[in-house]
Amino acid sequence: MLFALLCKDKPGHLNVRMETRSTHLDYLNKLNAEGKLAMAGPFLDAEGKSNGSLVIVHAETLEEANALGAADPYALAGLFENVEVKPFNWVFNKPEA
Repeated sequence: MLFALLCKDKPGHLNVRMETRSTHLDYLNKLNAEGKLAMAGPFLDAEGKSNGSLVIVHAETLEEANALGAADPYALAGLFENVEVKPFNWVFNKPEA
């Protein structure tokens, strides 16, 4: 099952995002290699600067999806103001397996 992790950065924490970016990307690459990552990318503010993340993962349960989000280096660094995890149904433009 797919789950969308909607992550909102804390205001004024762009420096935390930039300092943690390489370990965050390593984590996403690991999830991708394990077949757990469907897609990911940052949300942008009006100036084009990252201010959150959308991460869509394959997980069996909501608890597993929450655990994947909690293990993200961005989350561990305290970047996020909040994270909302929701079941996701990819309907349009879904890549074929």
